[in-house]
This record gives sequence, C-alpha cells and structure tokens, in this order.
Amino acid sequence: QVTSFQGVAVRSLSTSSPHEHPEHGRLVYKGNLAKTVLGVRFFSYSTSIFNLFMMPYIMLKSGIGVESLLLQGAFYGVIAFFTFVTPVTLHILTKGYVIRLYYKDEMDTYTAITYNAILAEKATVFHQKDVKIPDITKMFTTFYAKTKSMLVNPTLFPNPQDYNHLMGYDKSPLFKLEEVKEVDERK
Repeated sequence: QVTSFQGVAVRSLSTSSPHEHPEHGRLVYKGNLAKTVLGVRFFSYSTSIFNLFMMPYIMLKSGIGVESLLLQGAFYGVIAFFTFVTPVTLHILTKGYVIRLYYKDEMDTYTAITYNAILAEKATVFHQKDVKIPDITKMFTTFYAKTKSMLVNPTLFPNPQDYNHLMGYDKSPLFKLEEVKEVDERK
C-alpha cells in the first residue's frame, strides 16, 4: 500500500485493519450503524454545547417581549431542558449498541466494544455463561452481558454459529432437561 503525502511516497507495511485487536480475539460481529450512532451523538453534543455558549448572549440580547419573569423563566427552562435531555436520552438509548464483538476461543470470552458517554470506545469482557436472554423482548436489548444490556443485529454475524454460541443456542436441550429433572428430584 503506497500513499502520496505532499510529493513524498509513504509505504505502509501494516497488514491489519484498525479494527483488528489480537488481544480481544477474533472479530465475529461488526455493527453497521456504528458511524451513524457516533455521528448523531456527536451532533447532539455539539448543538448542546453551542446552546450552552449562546444562552448567555441570547439572554442578554433577546427581548422576548414578555415582562413576566415567570414566563421568561419558563421559556429559558424549555430551551435548557432540550439542551440537556436530548444528549442524555440518546446516550441511554445507544449505550448498549455493540460496534464490534470479538471472541476468544481458548477462554470462551467475548469483548463487546460500545461507545461510552464521552464517545470513546469502551470494551466489556464477558463469558458466554454470563449472557442472559431477556424473557420479554425489549427494545434496544438483544441480550444481557452480566447486567449490561447489549444490542446486536443477528443478521450481521458473518457466521451464524457465532451468534448461536453467543446466545447459547448451540447447547443441547437435553442438558437443560437433565437440569430440570435434578431440580425436581431435590424438591
């Protein structure tokens, strides 16, 4: 791979993409909305910051034509409400969206990469036995890794067996029947 940089040829000897992390294991899932989620959250944060910096100027220069201090307070309260509520709501809705999911065969562990509140990537490591499927289908939740909700799109797994193993669908149903019988015998 050769790239031109101001007339100077620069050769890159790297064979891995920026999303390959051998310490996390093999990449088994890549979310297709990662850039969209990042872009929407960044836009929301930037408009909120812009509002915070513009609010004093608006307060000084605006003549909203209302003499009532209560109505002025309500007006500025509504603006402040949306300045803070929109980014917080977007964070709550998208904090579990899995950007990438890695799997380590030898340890049977997964590493889910998500965005945190400051839009940095956050790695969550969990075992397959820590995966819990909600009894009732929930919006923005495919499974729980320990107690953290995670959202993945099953159709984006290149290998369906990876999704089946993640969710525990590859376990024998007879194994679960034996567990139920053991519990019944103990009672």
